Amino acid sequence: MLHKPAAPTGKDPSSAFKARLGVWMFAVYALIYIGFVAINIADPLAMERTVFAGLNLAVVYGMGLILVALVLALIYDRICSVRERLLASKEGRN
Repeated sequence: MLHKPAAPTGKDPSSAFKARLGVWMFAVYALIYIGFVAINIADPLAMERTVFAGLNLAVVYGMGLILVALVLALIYDRICSVRERLLASKEGRN
């Protein structure tokens, strides 16, 4: 079975912008993750300390990493959607 796009596609004028934004957001997330790894390397026992509601630092930081990834994805989606609408209106498509 041959699958084709549901709508005709063309060149995405915002692809360079989206790529740059994605790289910057990846760098932000990587820095936060490096902090997690650095704590584990420098002071692994620190991860056992209770920091919030009976949860240790490892669990809180790990859940924080997941939440940060989700928030970054939502921000990326919003910024890219706005940029695509802006470029589409400049081209007179909408």
